[in-house]
Amino acid sequence: MSNPSCTIIGASHAAASLALSLRQGGWAGRIRVLGEESDMPYQRPPLSKDVLAGAKTAEMIQIRPAALYEKSNIEFLLGVRVEQIDRENKLLRLSDGKQAHYDKLALTLGSRARTIPLEGSDLEGVFYLRTVADVLQIQPYVAKGKRAVIIGGGYIGLEAAAVLRKLDMEITIIEALPRVLQRVTAPEVSLFFQRIHAEEGVKILTKTGVSSIEQSGPAKQVVCDDGTVHEADLVIIAVGIVPNVELAADAGLAVDNGILVDEFTRTSDPDIVAAGDCTCHFNPIYQRNIRLESVQNANDQAKTAAATLCGKPEPYRALPWFWSEQYDVKLQIAGLSQGYDGLTLRGNPDEGRSFAVFYFSGDRLLAVDAINRPAEFMLGKRLLTQGIDVDREKLADDSLSAKDLLPA
Repeated sequence: MSNPSCTIIGASHAAASLALSLRQGGWAGRIRVLGEESDMPYQRPPLSKDVLAGAKTAEMIQIRPAALYEKSNIEFLLGVRVEQIDRENKLLRLSDGKQAHYDKLALTLGSRARTIPLEGSDLEGVFYLRTVADVLQIQPYVAKGKRAVIIGGGYIGLEAAAVLRKLDMEITIIEALPRVLQRVTAPEVSLFFQRIHAEEGVKILTKTGVSSIEQSGPAKQVVCDDGTVHEADLVIIAVGIVPNVELAADAGLAVDNGILVDEFTRTSDPDIVAAGDCTCHFNPIYQRNIRLESVQNANDQAKTAAATLCGKPEPYRALPWFWSEQYDVKLQIAGLSQGYDGLTLRGNPDEGRSFAVFYFSGDRLLAVDAINRPAEFMLGKRLLTQGIDVDREKLADDSLSAKDLLPA
């Protein structure tokens, strides 16, 4: 009997990690990756940074060289969309009219840019920023002295603003909520980022909605709810992402804020695993279901999925962590701060560009935001993964080193 095959849908971060981990784990059968984009798996974080700035090409951000996949006998079928999963017959119906059989299936479907029903969002020079193709379309509008309006003050919007500002463009960020990064950070962190962007010459408008985008000669006019108008040569809409779960839901798999998977990344179908942005899993550190949008989760969860498929299941228990780079600032986040009721600061967020915020629920540490503070980031990761309690009074004393805060 021939070795079973594994088909991976979605040529993402998770797909690259899963396919190579399968081979390393001893999977002897066929491995095939089906991708909707025409590019080999690439890193998404540089899109809003180095690729947008023109410092890196699409080829330079590939996760692994094509030769490595060839050496590992991993096949790619790109530029094709899976329209339907027929679980009963183990068949995939493809957008080119063909069918593909699978023995085991891995869903690394990722996510897509959240779109908004905004009049004028289809005008030339108005873009979402999620894929290599998006950035290549944006690049001709990037030039010194040009004006860009960015709708959305989340990480992608702020990172794009930092890159374009360094290229001497005039930047306006329009955020509907009272502060940037409101959904993911404390007010102190939001105000810090608003301050550094202002120091770099970016105009930030909060509590401001956009009602329409209109063409005005060669330029765009971004019209706000309060009637103010902002001229732009380039408009980027960055209002979050949406997990790609429709294919799984239509196939009858359990879905709730992502494709539901257990600690071994198994879906409600024993022959189908899933990993990355598109999944929702129970996290033992936080004792609740979470869906993560991060490279760390995509890579680590994919390795768990590969181990499960290879018959060597190990539970997924990784601590979530994230990062963002803007100007000379590196923000590193360990853990999840949602539900915090208190915080401890190390350093002063109102001056300079280095401090850390530790988030607590009661006396329990939930997360740390470390801004140009790698030692605090590593401290936070260790405290969270090992469940170590920390003295909050000592934590607030910035004269003590991060090492000094660990129990003997």
